[in-house]
Amino acid sequence: MKNAAEIISQKLPEGWRARVLKPRGRAGSRLQITAPDGRRNEFVLIRKRSLAPREVITLFHADIVDRPSLVVAPYLSPAVRRRLTEAGVGYVDATGNIRLSLVDPGLFIEAVGADRDPNPNRRPSRSLAGAKAGQIVRALCKHKEAWGVREIAKATGANPGYVSRLLAKLDGEALVDRDKRGRVKRTDWQRLIQYWAESAPIDSRGLSSYCIAPRGLSVAMSALKETSQPYSVTGSFATDRFVSVAPARLLHLYVESIEGFRRDLKLTETDIGANVVLIEPKDASIFSDSVTDEEGMRWAPPVQVAADLLTSPGRGPAEGEALLVWMAEHEEAWRE
Repeated sequence: MKNAAEIISQKLPEGWRARVLKPRGRAGSRLQITAPDGRRNEFVLIRKRSLAPREVITLFHADIVDRPSLVVAPYLSPAVRRRLTEAGVGYVDATGNIRLSLVDPGLFIEAVGADRDPNPNRRPSRSLAGAKAGQIVRALCKHKEAWGVREIAKATGANPGYVSRLLAKLDGEALVDRDKRGRVKRTDWQRLIQYWAESAPIDSRGLSSYCIAPRGLSVAMSALKETSQPYSVTGSFATDRFVSVAPARLLHLYVESIEGFRRDLKLTETDIGANVVLIEPKDASIFSDSVTDEEGMRWAPPVQVAADLLTSPGRGPAEGEALLVWMAEHEEAWRE
């Protein structure tokens, strides 16, 4: 890969310069930044072939990062970049992800490169895109007490070996904390939902159909109370139960049968101007995990709704963030 100075130089304002200084004595490599007026400052370079979120927590504590530091790597994932930002550590990777700041001379650069590793390992780490992974994520987010692999496997119907491997991945990503026996004692549920959304965006959850409800969404919502078919409301309409960002204009439904719902709700399939999205999920447990209200409406749980919104079009991500804030303020309403 290009060295850090080459990558950063492409983003520097006119008249600024960057160069890598060779190690001197006990001091490792440094990146020197020079302003047009001659003022200089240096970053300590921390070179990594790869870096996981758990390593960021181990390497960088707020009380020991006392010099401007810059992590240099071939690729840094979004989760790692977020952790580095929180630790006050700059970064640059070969794909163009950059974030660094200096007080004197005053400088701030932030640029976005790739969100996926262009050269992944031949044996990629376990994904959260599968149906079982989604069920385990929802269970981990909802559960407060410490529990072990077999308890999680029993609660989700997953194979204990699969649960163990998935927990190892989540531990490496610093999304769960485990005790010496391997039991999950804490789940960072907000980051886990964000990570799940990135790994399994809503358009990957199953077969989708975009439709128009000719008589309007209020009529379509009323029709849901009459149908006997399994369904679960997610997206903007489900968010309105907890927090309202703007009037909901797109109805997302998990359904067992797209054809059956198009018939029952008298929907017309379309490529333009859809106001209803029907999704046949790969994960059928979405239906059993749903909540039925006093009017008979069936709603996806908040964890599912938040993850779906974070990768939805339009204002979906903003609604997802608003829902995460509500969930943090009202944990007693949805966590056990």
